[in-house]
Amino acid sequence: MTLPDNSPLEMLISSRERDLGGFSVRRILPYMSHRMVGPFVFFDHMGPADLAPGEGMDVRPHPHIHLATVSYLFDGAIRHHDSLGSDQVIEPGAINLMTAGHGIVHSERTPEPQRKAGSRMHGIQCWIAVPTENENGTPSFEHHPSSTLPEFKIGEGRYKVLMGEIFGRRSPVPLQSDLFYAEIFLPKGESITIAEKAREAAVYCVEGRLQQDAIEIGSYTMAILKNGETVRFEALEDSHLMVAGGATLGPRFLYWNFVSSSEEALEQAKRDWALGPGATSRFPKIKGDDREFIPLPNDPPPRGTAM
Repeated sequence: MTLPDNSPLEMLISSRERDLGGFSVRRILPYMSHRMVGPFVFFDHMGPADLAPGEGMDVRPHPHIHLATVSYLFDGAIRHHDSLGSDQVIEPGAINLMTAGHGIVHSERTPEPQRKAGSRMHGIQCWIAVPTENENGTPSFEHHPSSTLPEFKIGEGRYKVLMGEIFGRRSPVPLQSDLFYAEIFLPKGESITIAEKAREAAVYCVEGRLQQDAIEIGSYTMAILKNGETVRFEALEDSHLMVAGGATLGPRFLYWNFVSSSEEALEQAKRDWALGPGATSRFPKIKGDDREFIPLPNDPPPRGTAM
């Protein structure tokens, strides 16, 4: 969609479907003409998908470097298992932050009770770049239950700050850079104003329909704000939104599951993972989930793409 020159929106991004372990996800970031929003490198909308009894998500052990992953569910459950020994069932409303540092391996699977009974899967998964000086830090995993995250109302809208500070509230989740991430339920007729003068910002419509001036924004669409603009959105129907952004960290290079400020670091990560999990101390096996893994793609490896 072509936006008017005087629009406070830089662009609208419609999601593209991708397969993830047996069901589709909608990928929003990276986008060809807009690779990042603040430090947010990847933004995937999982589902909603109804999994029949006996079915489940199975993302086999795979590696990451130089980024942080954020998992947030609306419905369902995911068992996160990693090479640090973390074994956490991710449930709706909680923030789960895995910082890859110099290297980590993890898997994401439907827990056995949900697999046996059947379940609904719906949520958002993000990758976040970290400051260059922290890229080779110690890997970590943190689980923050829903009850620890600030929830409040503005008008009739319901707000929850998941990470960082926005709308005058701060999440307790520790961060390495200046970013924000929030969930909002906006009833029909209510409005939200985003006023970020020094940080990039985007609004993603999980479900519903918004209006910004004469522009309508439907489900599965992300609106990128022009830097420094104050933008008001009105809900044309009951809407479920995610707001994300932050200060820029500079360009990043991407290949497969690896993100880095250094192309050489990507090349080294490829060489290390090509040897398989456990072959190097950088990418250990996951205790209890070490019978399979996702190999390095065998297509001719492209050079990392600057974002």
